[in-house]
Amino acid sequence: MKSFYTHSNSSTITGFILLGFPCPREGQILLFVLFSAVYLLTLMGNASIICAVRWDLRLHTPMYILLANFSFLEIWYVTSTVPNMLANFLSDTKVISFSGCFLQFYFFFSLGCTECFFLAVMVFDRCLAICRPLHYPSIMTRHLCTNLVLVCWILGLFWFLIPIIIISQMSFCGSRIIDHFLCDPGPLLALTCKKTAVMELVISTLIAIPLVIFFPFIMVSYALILKAVLKVPSAPGKRKAFNTCGSHLAVVSLFYGSVLVMYGSPTSEYEAGMQKIVTLFYSVLTPLLNPVIYSLRNKDMKKALKRFLGKQRALIKNALHN
Repeated sequence: MKSFYTHSNSSTITGFILLGFPCPREGQILLFVLFSAVYLLTLMGNASIICAVRWDLRLHTPMYILLANFSFLEIWYVTSTVPNMLANFLSDTKVISFSGCFLQFYFFFSLGCTECFFLAVMVFDRCLAICRPLHYPSIMTRHLCTNLVLVCWILGLFWFLIPIIIISQMSFCGSRIIDHFLCDPGPLLALTCKKTAVMELVISTLIAIPLVIFFPFIMVSYALILKAVLKVPSAPGKRKAFNTCGSHLAVVSLFYGSVLVMYGSPTSEYEAGMQKIVTLFYSVLTPLLNPVIYSLRNKDMKKALKRFLGKQRALIKNALHN
């Protein structure tokens, strides 16, 4: 079992304290209710998209297959932080075990990198469909789509594996308090007994690589899409292309915008409170708004959701009558 050594005595403690959002007991309960509602809405919204794509054969295309995988990813991404946050609101000690902290660190950042990969693949799919419509069916085949999905998942889940194994073997000294609602690498590495400049550099690099590579790629892709859309002669065609890409661009802006604010410059520039707020944007708000954005701006998805919900209501009525 991992130990935490204090300077004051020789006792050992097995865990960290996540301060979360310090406030009176009433405030903690209010936050618990608020984030419980957000979590349930996030699960329901993303699960609805997955079910709509799964049961509607008209949505068995690369674009919606990628969207369904992205929604599945968002469910696990928000689950890596919010359940522990909810437990923390009701806890008096606010302690998270070493294993729990390291697992949260691994899944939160691995799934975050996986999200970067999926957003890049999704814009690649739309860029092909709009800029090369005649060649799109022969390029973006089911086989290629499946391979891209597998690459996103495998690469993302292995991205932070080695650093978290190394960090889990380190010893931690002094204060065990992490002024955050999750196990963020900055506060976590600050608690190690030995200064770990190399590990800090490795983690910063692993976070920066997806941002540096994929964000410019996405921006260039959207520039090409905009150029192609402006050449579309019909107004309905332009509107459909803008609606489809606008949904994706909104999600990209929310996620990358907040991540770039958080990790684009040294975190020491931001107070702990600001770090928590910015982290909430890409860890909780983006998964919540993803199904809303895609369902409201996509007619095919809205129709599929209506059909799916209609079938579920019919099944419930039949079950009640029987």
